[in-house]
Amino acid sequence: MKRLLLLPALLLGSATFADDAQFKYELSPMIGYNLSEGNIGIEDDGFYTGGLEFQVNTPNSKLSPELSVFYTHSADYDKSNGDTDMTRVAFNGVYTFDKLNALVPFAKLGAGYENVNDEIASNQSGFFADAGAGIKFPFAKAWALKAEAIYLAKIGNSHNQSADNNLMALVGLTYSFGEIPKPAPKEEPVVVVEEVAIVAVVVEKDTDGDGIYDALDKCPNTPAGSTVNVDGCPIVMDDDQDGVVNTQDLCPNTPLGEKVDSNGCPLIVNLHINFANDSAKVPANAAALLDKYADFLKRNTNYSAKIVGYTDNIGSETYNQKLSQRRAQAVMKALVERGVNPNQLSAIGMGEENPIASNDTAEGRAQNRRIEAELSYK
Repeated sequence: MKRLLLLPALLLGSATFADDAQFKYELSPMIGYNLSEGNIGIEDDGFYTGGLEFQVNTPNSKLSPELSVFYTHSADYDKSNGDTDMTRVAFNGVYTFDKLNALVPFAKLGAGYENVNDEIASNQSGFFADAGAGIKFPFAKAWALKAEAIYLAKIGNSHNQSADNNLMALVGLTYSFGEIPKPAPKEEPVVVVEEVAIVAVVVEKDTDGDGIYDALDKCPNTPAGSTVNVDGCPIVMDDDQDGVVNTQDLCPNTPLGEKVDSNGCPLIVNLHINFANDSAKVPANAAALLDKYADFLKRNTNYSAKIVGYTDNIGSETYNQKLSQRRAQAVMKALVERGVNPNQLSAIGMGEENPIASNDTAEGRAQNRRIEAELSYK
């Protein structure tokens, strides 16, 4: 079936109109010409039409509903088939673009129904979809010239459910009414300037930062962090009661009754155990040392111990490294069995490194087959 390619045409122009009033309703009487597809049976494929468009605007929205009615009187058929009246009713959504100079462009999309008064096989009543575009040219507060082109596609049973194409070119006059009041301008806040009296304030100094102003501080050079009395002089504090004042105590949480050194930290308990040749078994005579060391770690949980294992130089370096690791782990296991928290312990083997005696004699090698414990304060 022959088809026509129908394209909307926009009319462009320029003018100046300064009034930006908004209206709720628009009523537009329109007149124009309808160009039809050749298979509809209309003589010369066209006819004049007129109508009325009614649009409802919403403040702060560019999309508005529109109801339109178009009527054609006595459109002639080809081949002496007489003529027919046609009435079209459509409902569209109209999108209004921002003003371009003095012109207001718009586009529309919708659907409707066409009633053919005297139907023939090629031209029958039916529903249609439509799309269009146009411009409005305001020339007074409530008046504007309007031009638009609307494309219609009607589904007709006579054409195997294919669309009959129509293009309407229309001009008219738009009358707007129901002015929407403009929002009241925001009132600018009133700025009140008050006179403020400036009072000079003398800032007291506290040179040693003990909380007592210099004018009242009898001990103006108190060490930082000291607890002072009302005269700003240090109060001797020994919170853990170990005989070392807080300001000099490097271990301020020593358990009550623990013997400490001059820094306030527990006297270190050393652990040194020697092993038999080629053995990682903890000797029985080390039990008392292990008991004492375990007791120290359980009472001083802020200490951790690294158990370091060593060997003499008999055997390969690889074998001695593994042997020294087994010795360190054996001592660590013995301490855990005595109640020491495993998180306080670690074990490492150093093999033949760091000998404390000559490996050239049996006595020297016996001294080198050992573990040593290194304490650290958390």
